[in-house]
Amino acid sequence: MEITESNTTESSILNAAKGIFQRKGMAAARMQEIADEAGINKSMLHYYYRSKQLLFEAVFKSAFSTLAPQLNEIINADNSLFDKIINFTQNYITFIVKHPYLPNFIIQELNRNPEFARKLFSEKMPNIDKFRKQIENDVTNGLIKPINAEQLFINILALNVFPFVGAPLIKGFLNIDDKDFLKLMHERKIEVSDFIINAIKI
Repeated sequence: MEITESNTTESSILNAAKGIFQRKGMAAARMQEIADEAGINKSMLHYYYRSKQLLFEAVFKSAFSTLAPQLNEIINADNSLFDKIINFTQNYITFIVKHPYLPNFIIQELNRNPEFARKLFSEKMPNIDKFRKQIENDVTNGLIKPINAEQLFINILALNVFPFVGAPLIKGFLNIDDKDFLKLMHERKIEVSDFIINAIKI
């Protein structure tokens, strides 16, 4: 019973922190408002997380550790390159729509605490060795145009990641609200994969 209650309290803390970090950023967030949002007192919050930094890292790890295995599974699956591009795009955009704070968290943490981010990425990031070999084979077999595997991977990442990192800029340029932006992101599940596949297929 105590373990269940403890898990529930910690889950409430992480959910509250996630929302506040998303709205206000790491620097502006306050432990007291996180405690209030979680429905606990500040002493209880400090019992679970001694500092805002530790809480931030826990939220970051929780979200990133959910995404990374999904991407790793897609990249290393035994299916075609085109299927991987489609699955990567659809899974990533679906996930980030549910966790819109994550891309900016990653950028923020890379700049603010590069050692923590480097350690986390080294443990969790997908291994692209199989992906690289598949591209080389597809080029050799005449299935796709000659392309560097690293460049293709960067293109896939950039086309999927940037709209969420640059959301305020995109909304401003296109003069759209949150609802229209969300609609565009759902449309990109098809648009991005089609764009990349059409660029490399023969």
